[in-house]
Amino acid sequence: MSSRESDEKDPTRKQRREQARSERKAMEEAAAASASRRTRLTQLGAVVAVIVVAIVVILLATGGSSSNKAVEAKTPQATAISAEVNKLVAGIPQSSNTLGKPDAPVTLQYFGDLECPFCKQFTTGALHTLIEKWVRPGKLRIEYHSLETATREPETFRTQQVAALAAGKQGKMWNYVELFYHEQGEEDSGYVTSKFLQGLAQQVNGLNLSKWSSDRTDTTLDNQVEKDEQAASAAGFTGTPSFLIGKTGGGTEKLEASSFSDPSPYNAAIEKLLKS
Repeated sequence: MSSRESDEKDPTRKQRREQARSERKAMEEAAAASASRRTRLTQLGAVVAVIVVAIVVILLATGGSSSNKAVEAKTPQATAISAEVNKLVAGIPQSSNTLGKPDAPVTLQYFGDLECPFCKQFTTGALHTLIEKWVRPGKLRIEYHSLETATREPETFRTQQVAALAAGKQGKMWNYVELFYHEQGEEDSGYVTSKFLQGLAQQVNGLNLSKWSSDRTDTTLDNQVEKDEQAASAAGFTGTPSFLIGKTGGGTEKLEASSFSDPSPYNAAIEKLLKS
């Protein structure tokens, strides 16, 4: 059965994706409205308004911000991002979808969609502090799990998630995941192509590209994506990023964080488990 047929016969998955998209759009609209109110309150009159208009004109003339466009492979920007990612995870054990020492006392399960903008906010925000503060010293291990929410096409979702898992067969999944989020394009823009996924793989330091390409056909990776979605459904997750946390080898509970950029809520949960 094709992914599209499966999606049509699985209203729960389709409804979950649409619900997550609606929630994400609502959050974006709320944030935009809040920002607009703050702007109006801080305006000092016509002079400021003129300056704002001038800035908008400049942005339109230059094609807008490049932050919504996928980063081109083999460019100075891509090279800089690759160096940053390699430095972040260098020396930290990786196995399949896991980052950190196997015997770390606390495990954080991170459910994400590689095209999810809020996952990008977490991955490039709070997560970096967690890696340096807890993962590198061996106190925390993080598992990445797939949950389709932002990606419009199920087949594209499967392809991109499997591409990351294939890098995990060489202990490089987190390099790939970090690169994807750092170079994420605008949602629903169709930027995830074979060229884009191949370009990310080329940036992963030490990745055997031939083996990576071959491993992408491994059916066990497709099965892993399905198992992740089943686990997310069992936990009641409808949006990404979502988190489960607990003692390694023991039970887990939901981690409801108030921010994806501030590491404080995550630090508090980890510290509580370490002390218990």
